[in-house]
Formats: sequence, C-alpha cells, structure tokens
Amino acid sequence: MDPDQRLWKAWKAWKAMAVPEIARAEIDEDSITISVIGDLRHAAVGGGLRKALTKHLRGTGYTATQGRYVTAGLKAMKPDLAVAPDDTKATEHPEGVGLLASGIPLVAEVVWPDCYERRDQEFKPRAYASAGIPVYVIIDDYDHGGTVTVLSRPDAERRAYASSTRIPYGEEAVIPEGPAKGFVIGPEITGERRG
Repeated sequence: MDPDQRLWKAWKAWKAMAVPEIARAEIDEDSITISVIGDLRHAAVGGGLRKALTKHLRGTGYTATQGRYVTAGLKAMKPDLAVAPDDTKATEHPEGVGLLASGIPLVAEVVWPDCYERRDQEFKPRAYASAGIPVYVIIDDYDHGGTVTVLSRPDAERRAYASSTRIPYGEEAVIPEGPAKGFVIGPEITGERRG
C-alpha cells in the first residue's frame, strides 16, 4: 500500500478513536501510537512549566496550553505543553481535531521512562521539525541526572532542528526565540540534578 494511502487510513482511524483521559493517541509517519500519560512527577514538572510560562507570556497574545493536539497535514501529536495564540480560532484545525502546527511557536515534552524516552528524543523531534515548529523543549529526568534540551531552527525538509542546546538540571536553559524568548527553565521547574 502507498505510504500516503496508509497515512490517510491512519488519520481516519485516529479521528474515530475514543481515547481514555489517561492516555494519548498520536499519529506520525504512518502509524498510531497510544501511550499512557505520565506519573505525578511528570504532571508536576509539566504543570510547573505551564504556570511559569503562562506568567512569562502575559501580554504577548500567547499562552501555554496542555492537552491539545497539534496537527500538521495528516499527522497529530499531543505535546505535554504547547504555546498557542490566546485566540486559537485562527489556528484551530478545520475538522476540530486540534491546533494547526503552523500557528504553534513552541512545544515541550516531559520525558518519562521506557519506550517514551525514544519517542520524545527521536520520533517527536522529526515530527515537530517537519511541521516547522520553531522551538521544541525536552525536559528529561533520565538523561544523566536530568537535562533540558532546547531545539530550534527547524529544517522541515531534513526533518531535523539545526540548533540544539543541552543543559544539565541545576543550570538554566533559555528559550532563544518566539513569544517565549528569554524564558528560563531552571531548578524552579526541573528541580536539582538527580543522582
């Protein structure tokens, strides 16, 4: 079967799915992946990031949101956090299945163990770069005691980011561009380095 046809069938199946609130279903390349949403630590880091980023974005016309799908073509990802316009009408998908990636300047994932590390570190950077999302942040407790990686300057054709900055927990990672430019992800959000 032609890859475009497989992707179209995956898109139709994804739209028809009833996914429980404790999980998310994402479609990338030509497959649907269902994953369980993280533990309390995952929720605390994601919630702390959203709260601090919302405060930073006040007055910019953007806000930090959680629980929304980000779509590009027939692909849909559900990041732990996305920066979106305050008025999402212009970025809403015409079929009501999330926000269009073209209007999203930043997404963030909080990694949790097992196969999800690979998704957040390998698959999702390709998906977000190919969608043209300017900044992708990865907060990873499991990378050598904890790191924050900030990827920017997406190359949609190569499906990769041209710039990558990896900062250990305990230090400050700074968002380089967009409405969140200058926002600092430091120990207040991640905690200190983990043994």
